[in-house]
Amino acid sequence: MKVLCAGSTVIMTECTSLQFVSPFAFEAMQKVDVVRLASLSDPELRLLLPCLVRMALCAPADQSQSWAQDKKLILRLLSGVEAVNSIVALLSVDFHALEQDASKEQQLRHKLGGGSGESILVSQLQHGLTLEFEHSDSPRRLRLVLSELLAIMNKVSESSGEFFFKSSELFESPVYLEEAADVLCILQAELPSLLPIVDVAEALLHVRNGAWFLCLLVANVPDSFNEVCRGLIKNGERQDEESLGGRRRTDALRFLCKMNPSQALKVRGMVVEECHLPGLGVALTLDHTKNEASEDGVSDLVCFVSGLLLGTNAKVRTWFGTFIRNGQQRKRETSSSVLWQMRRQLLLELMGILPTVRSTRVVEEADVEMEPNVSVYSGLKEEHVVKASALLRLYCALMGIAGLKPTEEEAEQLLQLMTSRPPATPAGVRFVSLSFCMLLAFSTLVSTPEQEQLMVVWLSWMIKEEAYFESTSGVSASFGEMLLLVAMYFHSNQLSAIIDLVCSTLGMKIVIKPSSLSRMKTIFTQEIFTEQVVTAHAVRVPVTSNLSANITGFLPIHCIYQLLRSRSFTKHKVSIKDWIYRQLCETSTPLHPQLLPLIDVYINSILTPASKSNPEATNQPVTEQEILSIFQGVIGGDNNIRFNQRFSITAQLLVLYYILSYEEALLANTKTLAAMQRKPKSYSSSLMDQIPIKFLIRQAQGLQQELGGLHSALLRLLATNYPHLCIVDDWICEEEITGTDALLRRMLLTSNAKSHSPKQLQEAFSAVPVSHTQVMQILEHLTLLSASELIPYAEVLTSNMNQLLNSGVPRRILQTVNKLWMVLNTVMPRRLWVMTVNALQPSIKFVRQQKYTQNDLMIDPLIVLRCDQRVYRCPPLMDITLHMLNGYLLASKAYLSAHLKETAEQDRPSQNNTIALVGQTDGPEVTREELKNALLAAQGYPCELLPLTVAGIPSMHICLDFIPELIAQPELEKQIFAIQLLSHLCIQYALPKSLSVARLAVNVMGTLLTVLTQAKRYAFFMPTLPSLVSFCRAFPPLYEDIMSLLIQIGQVCASDVATQTRDIDPIITRLQQIKEKPSGWSGICKDPSYKNGPRDTGSMDPDVQLCHCIESTIIEIINMSVSGI
Repeated sequence: MKVLCAGSTVIMTECTSLQFVSPFAFEAMQKVDVVRLASLSDPELRLLLPCLVRMALCAPADQSQSWAQDKKLILRLLSGVEAVNSIVALLSVDFHALEQDASKEQQLRHKLGGGSGESILVSQLQHGLTLEFEHSDSPRRLRLVLSELLAIMNKVSESSGEFFFKSSELFESPVYLEEAADVLCILQAELPSLLPIVDVAEALLHVRNGAWFLCLLVANVPDSFNEVCRGLIKNGERQDEESLGGRRRTDALRFLCKMNPSQALKVRGMVVEECHLPGLGVALTLDHTKNEASEDGVSDLVCFVSGLLLGTNAKVRTWFGTFIRNGQQRKRETSSSVLWQMRRQLLLELMGILPTVRSTRVVEEADVEMEPNVSVYSGLKEEHVVKASALLRLYCALMGIAGLKPTEEEAEQLLQLMTSRPPATPAGVRFVSLSFCMLLAFSTLVSTPEQEQLMVVWLSWMIKEEAYFESTSGVSASFGEMLLLVAMYFHSNQLSAIIDLVCSTLGMKIVIKPSSLSRMKTIFTQEIFTEQVVTAHAVRVPVTSNLSANITGFLPIHCIYQLLRSRSFTKHKVSIKDWIYRQLCETSTPLHPQLLPLIDVYINSILTPASKSNPEATNQPVTEQEILSIFQGVIGGDNNIRFNQRFSITAQLLVLYYILSYEEALLANTKTLAAMQRKPKSYSSSLMDQIPIKFLIRQAQGLQQELGGLHSALLRLLATNYPHLCIVDDWICEEEITGTDALLRRMLLTSNAKSHSPKQLQEAFSAVPVSHTQVMQILEHLTLLSASELIPYAEVLTSNMNQLLNSGVPRRILQTVNKLWMVLNTVMPRRLWVMTVNALQPSIKFVRQQKYTQNDLMIDPLIVLRCDQRVYRCPPLMDITLHMLNGYLLASKAYLSAHLKETAEQDRPSQNNTIALVGQTDGPEVTREELKNALLAAQGYPCELLPLTVAGIPSMHICLDFIPELIAQPELEKQIFAIQLLSHLCIQYALPKSLSVARLAVNVMGTLLTVLTQAKRYAFFMPTLPSLVSFCRAFPPLYEDIMSLLIQIGQVCASDVATQTRDIDPIITRLQQIKEKPSGWSGICKDPSYKNGPRDTGSMDPDVQLCHCIESTIIEIINMSVSGI
């Protein structure tokens, strides 16, 4: 069992890779269950060897037959373990003499002082403890560990409770940890009076890996578990998280309890009994809570902490309250803090029973501007009411008794829970009473006008529902009476009576300042019974059906517009969102001129507060679900588009205008919103993906006269936020598709051609390997259809693109598919791109292809290029790929720009860094090309592309700077690629710099020759030897070095196969002759029969093949030299 510590950083680093005793193994040791012990793995068994060896060797007190059989099994279990021998040797030592020497040493240290270096157990050390331990026999190893342990124990006894950390080689060297643990366990077992286990445990807290040693020690003496735990707790600090010693003690005890989880709650009881280590008590409760099966009942954590704070023991209450207060004062409140973990678990439990849960707010910051009153109209489940009441009382105790200061998230979620509506049961009545009293006791939970409005609505609901609760639940004294009583006390200014009532209802005595009730008094006496007459009446006015420019006069929309401008709705906290949404749905052409100004002022009221003094006074945005409901039912038809009869094209275009304007205004006001620490909700990318933006823009283009300025406004917003939908080539292509030629082609379309269904197209694609006629015929007919009529065929067309990459597919089919794709691109570009990218992924057997989303492709546009390699050799599909790449690059640029604006005020340093990087991208084109080429060279690519890249990319010379680093890489493939790239660069750029790099490459090849194995030598030199010809061609001065290298390679190869092949020696001799007299071989070298003579290379040994390759390389160099002369 490998365990990661959750405490201090020191212990966490200590225990990262150590093997701990598992609960299964510890239980087997406790019960001496030999069958279980036999099932342990070797690493687990290794930790228990000291105890098992003593069991097997020492005379047992149990003389029964069953133990005799178990002992045989233990002996059989130990027979195959090598480490047993060293433990047996340890047990063979004279422990009586060892104990006497140890006693003398203790007396000597006591006489001379603890810091004395004199030792009776260990003579003068020649080396460090680790080396001495390694070179020593068993008796001396025992003495070394005993001497070190006694020194630590003495220092602990003299430290007067002050914690110290002792550095000891014996307990830190990872090589000898197990041997040192064996010695420690044997010493404690054989010398229990000299080494009491509790004292040893206390000493181990002061050394590195002490928790691990302690667990092994207790596992080998399992009966000592409770004794060790009680001793460590009794000697522990009252507040464990305040010091390093306390944290180490807590972590060690947690390890012990993980090893023996059945005793964890008993250890927790010891903690409360001693009033020591409160963090340990909470940590053990958290561990136990995670394993609880019940979700609806009150958790053990809530019961434990409530018992500490609400119990009758004042000492325990003060002790735990101090733990809470001290934990809040520390600045290092991180996830490693037990208090932080407790608060997070309580918050999770609270959110788990909320009618509406915002789970993302626990781990990371979410939008501050959430939809207000989310759970006002949501009911609390009946099975959660008792748990909710327990949580409320616990938070009251934590804040009122222990002084806990809730975070913004805790306060928000508490308010959501308190203002939820329980069922009409006695438990529900109790919950409402507790919630009301908690609002009175902790008015700071209501910190914003939005939260205040939430509370007012809930209080109004209490007044309205009081009679129903009383009649249904059967409880006569319901919360209505309490509400009335409190109102009377507020009117008569009897605040102390209210405080007494609150404490009595909550069942705890907490301090409530009368001044904290002033705001609640104002709400009760002035606001809770008032009505905002004007705004409430305006909201209730019905919307105008089929609103258009044909309806003249003063309409409700004018009234709502003026109230929005004056911010009356936000001032009086009346939601106008639903009215505006209903009015947008009830619109038609021609467009009413007040609609666009209404949307603009509504967006402004959502993002901009009514006043600086009231930053939360804003309207609610339209929800995503409401937006999606408008766009459902859009289907493709002829030139005219048939929409769902429920909503008109005007309503859909207006909602599209609202979304785009809202997102643009949100980005434009980023700085202002950040200054006010507000972050209104942005619409998700998944919502935008489901809206057919380009499709709607095409419809608006044909209705420009009826839509007034809506079409031009949409184009402006589209160019800013979605530049990939405004590519000029697409507009030109769209004009071609909708021109007169397309109209004439559709006139030729017969009724039979229109009958082709997507299923028939799929069947035709399936038959492509056999016949191309049918699919070609259907595709030709589809070219006569309009863009909207092609939409049903899009999925079949894109999903079968991968089949078209196979050899033998006619170019005409590919070109037709390209043509159809471009037509579809005019109506559904974003969805089409995603389907195409997913369809063109490389098909790998047994590997599931990843399905990319629109957001994935915007974040990383280069996903488009990670397609099937055959696409690059298919011009029609490559044209589609480049088109998508261009679009996603534009989309990615817009996405990055929006992200930078959004985070500009949140992270100023990172903004500056990002702007610097963006500024770099605006630099010279050559710089970007050079960086890109260097990056590609460092990554490597197929060597077949080297001639093309070196000759065709002007800035490839920059790679000369990186080749030495690439050659120095340990991967053979990168070294081969570097040499091959260098050979082409030397031909292209015969510069002094190239000469020096080429000489370096030759020297490296010579060095590698001496270190590579036979297989790697063959794999390295076979592809790199031809590069030497290029080196000689570019730089003749390298001729001698290269020829010597080739001869040396041949000699090495020949020496490896000298005993197997006799034909190598003549080859080496011939190579020497060629080197010494190249002119005499030039004629022979040019002979085609010699150069391309029959050689059975397939059956040759790799070294023989390499020798022939060397010979061919030398001949080619000679031919080159002679022809050059």
